[in-house]
Amino acid sequence: MKIVVAYSGGLDTSVILHWLKETYQCDIIAFCADIGQEEELRGLDKKAKATGASKFYALDLVEEFARDFIFPMIQAGAIYENQYYLGTSIARPLIAKAQVEIARKENADTVAHGATGKGNDQCRFELTYAALAPDLKVIAPWRLPEFHNRFQGRADMLAYCAEKGIRVEATAKKPYSMDRNLLHISYESGILEDPWVEPPKDIFKLSVAPEDAPDEPEYVELDFERGNCVAVNGKRLTPAGVLRALNQLGGHHGIGRVDLVENRFVGMKSRGVYETPGGAILHFAHRQMETLTMDREVMHLRDSLIPRYAELVYYGFWFSPEREALQAFVTESQQNVTGTVRLKLYKGNIITAGRKSPVSLYNPYVATMEADQGAYNQSDATGFIRLNALRLRTRAAVLAQKPKKQTSP
Repeated sequence: MKIVVAYSGGLDTSVILHWLKETYQCDIIAFCADIGQEEELRGLDKKAKATGASKFYALDLVEEFARDFIFPMIQAGAIYENQYYLGTSIARPLIAKAQVEIARKENADTVAHGATGKGNDQCRFELTYAALAPDLKVIAPWRLPEFHNRFQGRADMLAYCAEKGIRVEATAKKPYSMDRNLLHISYESGILEDPWVEPPKDIFKLSVAPEDAPDEPEYVELDFERGNCVAVNGKRLTPAGVLRALNQLGGHHGIGRVDLVENRFVGMKSRGVYETPGGAILHFAHRQMETLTMDREVMHLRDSLIPRYAELVYYGFWFSPEREALQAFVTESQQNVTGTVRLKLYKGNIITAGRKSPVSLYNPYVATMEADQGAYNQSDATGFIRLNALRLRTRAAVLAQKPKKQTSP
């Protein structure tokens, strides 16, 4: 038996790694995906091996994350329940995919993750395993009675670390949990489990509070090609470079904070607090570019699919035939989403300041309220309205013939 475990170096995965080694007495390969956690990745190699790993992998997946996962999702306009930018959701399929690739490389027969039995991540990991490597065995320690009964909470896990000499930077009274990547930081549990409690001001890492943001607005221009942002303020950047630049700009102006109660896939409601400064700007700018360049019926059809697409990402069905089919339509819909959007950033707000495109469908000679030089015959609207009103007039005539209900005296 050989196990590849998704490892972050935090309390949970440190305990899980050592417990797997202790329980199964086999080779444990620790895998960490670099998807933009920044300083959280330092020293993980030595720590993993000291905790029981026979081998450690750290893969730089930042550019792949932005190019192949975040950008296609932005093109789809996907926001879960009209609020959540899906920062954690979109990262899990990539991590699980890379984990499977390492398992193949190492001839491992088992993969393991540290997601709990209450959350969404267990679904995202395991649905990806099922889609890409259904032959691999899966160990989810938090769903095993022998693990769950032993570790009732953080105090038990910290005691285990002290007993086994596992170095962790955690306390029994940590007020919340945090998960970071290139797209966002999420905060949940602990003090945030009460939805009436406002998040502490010092909780946020990527953004200043809107009230503390600069008193002067800042303008930014985003260039798009076929639905993807390729430059910020005239400087061409990779997808990851775009997000890094926008994270800095958005964070400086207090943009992208979201506090919501969401519906988990497993059935319960949970409260999450998120920072997505760059993603919020990118979503907004992309929509503005679409308004200028996208056919009405194509836009409305794509928009009708946004809730479904967002659910597929949130639930963990990234590698499903239905998501891939939707993506094919989305990609086709983006062929003319090309041009430049100018935005004004001010105290948590994103304000449109202009947009232009060489393939714009906006025609000022048609839209003008002044003399349109024959580009649009207003008399044509009479027949258009008459035909569209036909069913309404017919219904009104039928209703007029129905006897009125008698009212009691």
